[in-house]
Amino acid sequence: MELKTKIKAEPGEQQLLITRNFDLPVALLFKAFDSAELLGNWMGTQVTILENKPLGKYHFETKDPSGNVVFEASGTIHSIEQDKLIVRTFEMANAPFGAQLEFLNFKALGDSDNQSVLEMQVIYRSKEIRDQMLKLPFASGISKAHDRLEALMREGA
Repeated sequence: MELKTKIKAEPGEQQLLITRNFDLPVALLFKAFDSAELLGNWMGTQVTILENKPLGKYHFETKDPSGNVVFEASGTIHSIEQDKLIVRTFEMANAPFGAQLEFLNFKALGDSDNQSVLEMQVIYRSKEIRDQMLKLPFASGISKAHDRLEALMREGA
């Protein structure tokens, strides 16, 4: 089955370009990234901090049934424009990748009020780190998360 979220990785570059079209108004798509509750629901993790403002911070963590943290990520919001743009860093704890820089662009798609696109540019410290990331089940994971986002927001979150 073809993934709806597209990932473009040019040889020799240290970035990924991630694109996903949604059957959602751009304001609802942006809201899915701007609300801690919604973000946690579609990402399948707990959002413990979300300060969507310049120099704000965020923190995610997922625990197993015993209460042990099995996934943890955090970063800083560098800039944010309502319904248009989030620029942030992202770093997973206990992972060899280090911090990455992310530009999330939210746009209405064509003349439709009910379709939008998320364009993400993710920049890694090196092309080797980017290539390591691509060896993980990254593409299917982000596409499934985006599927959950769209379903959740369509249900009237």
